[in-house]
Amino acid sequence: MAEAASTSTGAKAGFVNRTHIAFKTDGGVAGRAAIGVIVLASDHTIEHEFRQLLALPGVAFYAARIRNDAQITPETLADMESRIAPTAELILPGIGLDVMAYGCTSASIVLGEQAVFDRIHEVRPGVACTTPITAAFAAFDAFGARNIAVLTPYRDDVNQRVRGYIEGAGYNVPVFGSFNEEDDNVAARIDQKSIRSAAAELGAVDGIDAVFVSCTGIRLGALAGQLEEEIGKPVTSSNHAMAWHCLRLAGIDDAQPEFGKLYTMPLPD
Repeated sequence: MAEAASTSTGAKAGFVNRTHIAFKTDGGVAGRAAIGVIVLASDHTIEHEFRQLLALPGVAFYAARIRNDAQITPETLADMESRIAPTAELILPGIGLDVMAYGCTSASIVLGEQAVFDRIHEVRPGVACTTPITAAFAAFDAFGARNIAVLTPYRDDVNQRVRGYIEGAGYNVPVFGSFNEEDDNVAARIDQKSIRSAAAELGAVDGIDAVFVSCTGIRLGALAGQLEEEIGKPVTSSNHAMAWHCLRLAGIDDAQPEFGKLYTMPLPD
């Protein structure tokens, strides 16, 4: 039996090989907003909560992990500064982003927000930037809140930095609570019942305008709205505030009331 004839490219008869097929492009999964997020190597939570809080058509976030020490101390937090720019550079190189977020509350406080923004702008000049504490301040202003109850997982020396930084920005912190856990990997496993109970206890104090739960490893984002109903006061957390701030900085104003009062509000003037 004779062999089947081959095409001029060496393929067997009947093989179809079409090249240079015409196509069009659109905005991709980030047609409305592309958000870059620097995530701690030890963080268990932020990407999970961002997938919930940023679940809007045409909105996407892209993450890169920054090496850090799971032991949360002022020294280990400060040690991250030199790695911020190289990590920011890993997120969609050469592609424009609408917002770049640095996902560590306590390090943003230890380093200072401006230092974080400066490191990001070394490789992403001009991009809008945020951190969890930057976003929290924007949330407090949106709420019109001055007296803040703060809950953290941190040890005492980090807690002192957190309280001092918030008060230095012009807010009052008359109520402060902490789980006093130094290990990021343990803090990420504090259960939601414990978090919700502690936040509700602190927020119930007379004179408190809002509750802030600090640390991107703490799981409160999707529960903020429920907790607000329980205590009758606005509630936000590091991830909850930062995801909202990313959306608003990117020009996304969609209301998501299921995530609480903040997600119905614009950026403050």
